[in-house]
Amino acid sequence: MSITPAATHTDIVGDYFGRAIAALEAWRAEFLDDLRQARARGPVTTDALDLLVAPYAHRTFAADLPVYGAGFIAALDSLADARSHLAWWQGVDRTQLVLAAQSVAKQHIDYSELEWYRVPQLTGEAHVAGPYVDYLCSDEYTITVALPVMLDGTFAGVAGLDLLIDQVERDLTPRLARLGSDISVVNGIGRVLLSTSDWRETGDSIRADARDGLESFPCPGMALEIVQGPGR
Repeated sequence: MSITPAATHTDIVGDYFGRAIAALEAWRAEFLDDLRQARARGPVTTDALDLLVAPYAHRTFAADLPVYGAGFIAALDSLADARSHLAWWQGVDRTQLVLAAQSVAKQHIDYSELEWYRVPQLTGEAHVAGPYVDYLCSDEYTITVALPVMLDGTFAGVAGLDLLIDQVERDLTPRLARLGSDISVVNGIGRVLLSTSDWRETGDSIRADARDGLESFPCPGMALEIVQGPGR
C-alpha cells in the first residue's frame, strides 16, 4: 500500500522526535526507583541528585540522535538545599552544567513558566519545546524534548534532552525537501522549527489566520504539525 506524501512527512518528523522521547522513557522508571530510595534515606540535596542523574544523562547521549544536552530538572522546592536545580550535562565533552559559575541570576532562575517545564507539568505528557535561544544553558538556538517525572503521584521534575536547531535542520530538511518545496515543521504556537521553503525560516510564525492555501497535518503524540504549501 502506498503512503501519501502527508503521511510520509509526519512519519519522518514523528520518528525523529519520537526517538528523542523514547530515549528519555528508556530510563525514567529506573531513575524513579533510584529517586524513591534516595528520598527514603532522607532529604535529597543537589549533590545527591547529581549523582543519581549522571549515569542516565550520559546514557541519553548514546541515543541515535545528535543530543547536545541531557539530564533532569528538579521540581521547584523539592530539594533540601536549593529551590531549583538542573542536573544537566552538555556539549561535545558532556560536562556538567554549573550555573553558579556562569551567573548568579541563572543560579536562582524560576523556570516554572518555561515551556519545557510548564507544559509537561500541566499535561503529564512528553513535549517538544522550541525553537528558542537557550540563554539558561547553551546560548544556542535549541529544541528541548521534555518528559514529566511523577513520583507516587507527585510531580518530581522533568527529564529532558536538547537538540541544536542547526543539526536538526541538517538531519530533517533534506529528507523533507525530497517531498516538497514548501513543507514546514511547526510547533504548538505556530512557530517554525524548520522549513524546506526559501521564504520561511526557523522561528517564523505561521498564524492560524494566515494559512489560506496551506494544509496542516498533526504529528501524532506530540505538539507538532506539518504545514504544507502548494510547492511540488
